[in-house]
Amino acid sequence: MTTSKLDAIDLKILDAIQRDGRITKLALAEKVGLSPTPCWMRLRRLEKAGIISGYHAKVDLRLVAPVATVLVEVTLASHRQADFDRFERAVRGSPEVIACWSVGGGIDYMLKVAARDIDAYQRFIDAMLEREIGIDRYFTYIVTRTVKEEIALPVATLLPPEA
Repeated sequence: MTTSKLDAIDLKILDAIQRDGRITKLALAEKVGLSPTPCWMRLRRLEKAGIISGYHAKVDLRLVAPVATVLVEVTLASHRQADFDRFERAVRGSPEVIACWSVGGGIDYMLKVAARDIDAYQRFIDAMLEREIGIDRYFTYIVTRTVKEEIALPVATLLPPEA
């Protein structure tokens, strides 16, 4: 399924379930203006197409335990495919890394790391350097305050105007 196959009802469904993953089938149908069966069929189609890849709870870690959020720019020493693969395997196996993006420009990756505190973050980064996974340079940015952090993607604003 491509975005050209999505219509306004599909977008309403995506918006609704992003905001409330526990919404009942009946409430979802009412919200998007369909009867329950066609709404459920559309939802299943979106799931089968991989557009809906899962349902999750957003946990406010600050209410569970102290947490320091750190953004890290990473540049690798070498740029062969094997170097990228080795680094990405290490990142996937590191629970402290809660997001990783391969980026264009002057750096290779941006990481979002959650640690108990700055000392725990430094121990994490030291361990990553000791693993010899190809890190040449890294720059650390401590998040001092979250201004905005959305989970729901603005689906309708990402599509071309004619969609």
